[in-house]
Amino acid sequence: MTDTANAPQPSAPEHPDAVRARLDAWVGLWNGDLDRAGEVVTPDFQVHAAMLDGGDGSEVEGAVGLVGWIAGIRTAFPDLRFTVEVPPLVDGRYAAVRWTATGTYVGGFPGATAEPGTVVGFTGTDTLRSQGGRFAEYWLNSDTLAMVTRLGVR
Repeated sequence: MTDTANAPQPSAPEHPDAVRARLDAWVGLWNGDLDRAGEVVTPDFQVHAAMLDGGDGSEVEGAVGLVGWIAGIRTAFPDLRFTVEVPPLVDGRYAAVRWTATGTYVGGFPGATAEPGTVVGFTGTDTLRSQGGRFAEYWLNSDTLAMVTRLGVR
């Protein structure tokens, strides 16, 4: 049986164009424009993801947590670039976007044997729930196996 008492309450649907504009800002965050995080996500923003450290993403909360996570990833890949592959699917409350990421490894990734200068690419899909004009929840599915394989992580 599903516990619905703690489930997020739906907010009014937004116009798809507003959500698409926010998705552009979302991709911008991942491309290094971190100053807009507070405009893009809610203060109680939640992440649901299989993290590289074995966590479930629950330690990433709000704009500050998101910025810290993105900045940490960009430390090993300062030129990391996310490109949307497929036009996003938007229904007014939820949005999904398929992306490709490419970056040059500069070192510092735990367990990596790849030389600095190695170009790494991987793909993923983001699903985001909107609430009050910002994103409140994020589900990530990414091909981190491709990334860690290219980095020579064993």
